[in-house]
Amino acid sequence: MNLRGIVAVAGKPGLWKALAQNKTGFILESLDVQKIKLVVNLSTAKIAALDEITIFGDEEDIRLVDIFERMKTLKSVPDAKADGKVLRQLFREVAADHDEEKVYASDMKKIVSWYHIMKDMPLFSEEPPAEVAAEEPVKEEVVATAPAEEKKEPKKEKKGKKEGEEKKEEAKVVKTKK
Repeated sequence: MNLRGIVAVAGKPGLWKALAQNKTGFILESLDVQKIKLVVNLSTAKIAALDEITIFGDEEDIRLVDIFERMKTLKSVPDAKADGKVLRQLFREVAADHDEEKVYASDMKKIVSWYHIMKDMPLFSEEPPAEVAAEEPVKEEVVATAPAEEKKEPKKEKKGKKEGEEKKEEAKVVKTKK
């Protein structure tokens, strides 16, 4: 399941696909039929990437991707508007070791609604892109060459420097040497 580039925006319903990034935020497109475009500012909007979301577990956190994978194997997933008890029973099946005190019914409703949005999309069934492996450092080979004989002309000094300018240059040199 490839959830890279899919985000949830706090205060906005549904899921969004990150199309591009600018200096201050992201340009997003909704995953619903309307395909609404939205520009979000990182300083004012809270954005959560689905591939990074986890829920509280008894021993360690459970990734959202793992929960979606387990939901895919079920015959039927209840609607997001279902009763909290029904959703809790679902979560006992798909995330058996979730922390029942910290994972609220509203969290479960949000995850189930995201699942229903994503389940029919092609990216839901495709594999995530392979992680970029750490590249080996490139070995540079230094080849010694015979220096070419160059005719160097003596540098010409600029005339017309004032005494104050010369002292400023000397002061700069002294400052950089420290």
